[in-house]
Amino acid sequence: MVEIKSHEFDRFSKSSIESYRIFLVYGPDRGLVSERAAVIAAKSGVSSDDPFAMVKLDSSDLSGDPGRVADEVGAFGLFGGKKLIWVRGSGTEKVLVDALQTLSNAPPSDNILLIEAGDVKKGSGVRKVAEAAKTVAAVPCYADDARAMNNLIDEELKNEGLSITPAARDRLLEALGGDRIASRGEIRKLALYRRGQGTIDEQHVVDIIGDASAVSTDDAVDAVLEGDVDRLNLAFAKVVASKTPVFLILQSCLRQFQLLDVMRSEMDEKNTQPAQIMQTLGRHIHFRREPIMERALRTWTSKSIAREAGRIQTTILQTRQRQPLEDSIAFHLLMSVTLQSARQKSAAGRR
Repeated sequence: MVEIKSHEFDRFSKSSIESYRIFLVYGPDRGLVSERAAVIAAKSGVSSDDPFAMVKLDSSDLSGDPGRVADEVGAFGLFGGKKLIWVRGSGTEKVLVDALQTLSNAPPSDNILLIEAGDVKKGSGVRKVAEAAKTVAAVPCYADDARAMNNLIDEELKNEGLSITPAARDRLLEALGGDRIASRGEIRKLALYRRGQGTIDEQHVVDIIGDASAVSTDDAVDAVLEGDVDRLNLAFAKVVASKTPVFLILQSCLRQFQLLDVMRSEMDEKNTQPAQIMQTLGRHIHFRREPIMERALRTWTSKSIAREAGRIQTTILQTRQRQPLEDSIAFHLLMSVTLQSARQKSAAGRR
């Protein structure tokens, strides 16, 4: 596997994409996964308007047809020229893993396979196959760090000929979330508001991004961790009313449980207290959320954390497969985890 790190992707997309025929884009940042997969598709030279040249599949298309991916990759375009087979899935489907195994050993000479996957763990699913293959270009997509977020702000504001004051930048960084598409949308909204005005100051960020930050997915995630049903109902209703994508709550919730999993494992292995783990692995957590995470470490066990993380990841895939039902699927899962959290707290209180 040839791994394209986050800071290398722009250069890779401009100069090296044509060197590969198989691409794997994966990670917990669903927005960034979609965005970078779209960049690769656009750079492939295959027209998105040609349904015979660009074939889009998801995991439901592959069930019951294990040879579908390999057949599509090996088929000639109806009117000649190369094809792009763009597959969306979790990345753990056996049919997709088997197809990648076959194709990575004998990559197509002209057609292109682009796999857009979820947060696949190291050594599992399509990552396991890709890691052993030199013919696969892998693009991991993790939540933007401060450097990447600053670059995103600079990129969008430069397009509008705008500058931003240091205080405004700090406020904007605080307001933006962990999903690339959502963050880009918020920055563009701010840039549109200030188009032709030259500079963005802190009050402009408060005026435009203030409402979006108030409807934060963090409120819903905190309610889940605290086992607070009423708070979850209120936070979820705000997110839906604001037209904020519901999958952002699921994605944020998954990240929190993955972090809890790492922290709880460290806590158990070294027989330390939650407060000590927070001082090491939890240093980057916002100070307002530190007490919530510390309480969660006291009440959740490693086994229960891993179980709920798996349920959340499965639900994220289900919302992608059944988008008309996304809100109800997400709410059902979040309420279930919240009730489980309440039971965990009650059990911990009796110990």
